[in-house]
Amino acid sequence: MNEHNLPFELPQKPGDTLKLGQLVGSSLALICAKIIEQHQGLVLIITDDMQKTSRLYEELKQFTPQENRLLPDWETLPYDSFSPYQDIISDRLACLYQLMYMRKGALLIPVTSLMQKYCPPSFLTGHVFILSKGQIISPEAMRLQLANAGYRSVDQVMAHGEYATRGALLDIFPMGSDNPYRLDFLHNEIDGIRTFDIDNQRTIEKIESVQLLPAHEFPFDKQAIELFRSQWRENFEVRREPESLYQQVSKGILPSGIEYWQPLFFKEPLVSLFAYLPANTLVITLPTIQSAAEKHWQDIKQRYESRKVDPMRPLLAPEKIWMTASTLLAELKNYPKLSLSPESLTKKAHHDNLSFSLLPNITIANQHKEPLQALQQFCELFTGQIIFSVESEGRREVLQGLLQQIKIRPVYLSSLTEINDQHRFYLIIGASEQGFIDNTQHMAFITENELMGQRIVRRKQRDNKHTINTDTLIRSLAELTPGKPVVHLEHGVGRYAGLTTLETNGIMGEYLMLLYANDTKLYVPVSSLNLISRYSGGDEELAPLHKLGTDAWSKARQKAAEKIRDVAAELLDIYAERETRPGFQFKQDHEQYQLFNQGFPYQLTDDQQNAIGAVIGDMCSPSAMDRL
Repeated sequence: MNEHNLPFELPQKPGDTLKLGQLVGSSLALICAKIIEQHQGLVLIITDDMQKTSRLYEELKQFTPQENRLLPDWETLPYDSFSPYQDIISDRLACLYQLMYMRKGALLIPVTSLMQKYCPPSFLTGHVFILSKGQIISPEAMRLQLANAGYRSVDQVMAHGEYATRGALLDIFPMGSDNPYRLDFLHNEIDGIRTFDIDNQRTIEKIESVQLLPAHEFPFDKQAIELFRSQWRENFEVRREPESLYQQVSKGILPSGIEYWQPLFFKEPLVSLFAYLPANTLVITLPTIQSAAEKHWQDIKQRYESRKVDPMRPLLAPEKIWMTASTLLAELKNYPKLSLSPESLTKKAHHDNLSFSLLPNITIANQHKEPLQALQQFCELFTGQIIFSVESEGRREVLQGLLQQIKIRPVYLSSLTEINDQHRFYLIIGASEQGFIDNTQHMAFITENELMGQRIVRRKQRDNKHTINTDTLIRSLAELTPGKPVVHLEHGVGRYAGLTTLETNGIMGEYLMLLYANDTKLYVPVSSLNLISRYSGGDEELAPLHKLGTDAWSKARQKAAEKIRDVAAELLDIYAERETRPGFQFKQDHEQYQLFNQGFPYQLTDDQQNAIGAVIGDMCSPSAMDRL
């Protein structure tokens, strides 16, 4: 956007607080963006919960080109028996490491995550190592270094924190990286490094070096395990049962939920996130973070009281893992602070209501003869610049078609910094959900919600490129019972024989044992469960077991592929004959369809959008329609 000075002075001294009100809609993100641009240092933005943090993080991308960071939550309940997803740990480690070197931009975090204590900065700086092309290191030494950093040895890397070896090649998926890396060794020298695609194994680009973060937020080498054992004995009774957490860690196994015992892996106590922040940090808060922090602390204490009775998994006191709400609020007094509120504030010192207001009702009325009349009247009465914001390219095309009906042709923007005085109407793609009027800059910011009515937004889900047939998917080990036939993607049909613990490269891990023909056994790491699917070929008792080390399974797959090609050829003949027959061709009324489409209150999924487009294409085609 055009550069404008803030209509208020930023607090400078620790303890100084300024409260700003009337930040309606996405104007809160706009003001945050301007503060980030003007403040010569890091801005810490604290929200109530992860949902608000994620939304504000996405909204900020519209208003500032500044690189900002989001520190994700574990997404587990306090003292949960589940560990966070590995990609969450990856994002957190990358964020913490980069935070130590951030001198500009913003860090967004929910207050629940800010209350959590973290590994000391010295752990990250001391456990990061760089691999470069031409570096002299043996593959064996490389594997040992990865094992000490907590990386898991697997057959094929699929997730962060994994590595796999095949001859002179070593694949690794570093924490904090978007793609895995492939190292090519020539004797004891790294001859080449390249990123590759997990799905097709193809090279993306060649690089000169790669930085490796540790695989966990705590050390897990032999020294750390001994330290864990020693400190466990100081805090808890040692149980001899193999399922006790103490015995599992002693054997080099990481139990699920181990993160809630990570203080035992460090000589010094865990630290608050404030230990990572530079001295000139400016804090931005929402007015409700105090109540959110107090509620979270109560939830932590209740979970502690209800779960501390398990002798196999005795709990550390909450104060060793989290800050109390009162301690957190006291810590925030050491920084200059802004409190941002959508409500109007009472007039007094250090309170300031900014000149933002909500938009009038400009919703498109599909049932009226002139559905765009309210929007047209607003554009005629409001003489300032107007920016329309939509969520996607497809929504942009729909809105452009609608605006043309009232002779508005907005200029497309890739960034709000491109706005100038030459045009009045603009259109941008972004994540803002509610618009506003900036009465100082005489600008209106209109989102889809104002035009289409409140839509149910489909939140972005965690990426998962590796799709599996849901009918045969095995979602957890609980679905497997000994003797049950299963199908391994690379080795064919075998029978599940239970779990076992094996040591590979000095690391203890759990493996699935599969029995094949002639009583041969295959051990599959639990981390590679995605390679196993249900047997769906008929009677489970009569399932034919394949032989390991033969090409029978590959021949069976090839034969199935040939049959598929034969069926496809027959279908092509049928389709070719059908194409010669004429069908009824409908004429599409684009304007009426768009108006009808706006009345649907839900966000379409990509599959739904594709299916609708395909059906409309068939109906408007002169060929006979063939669709179920």
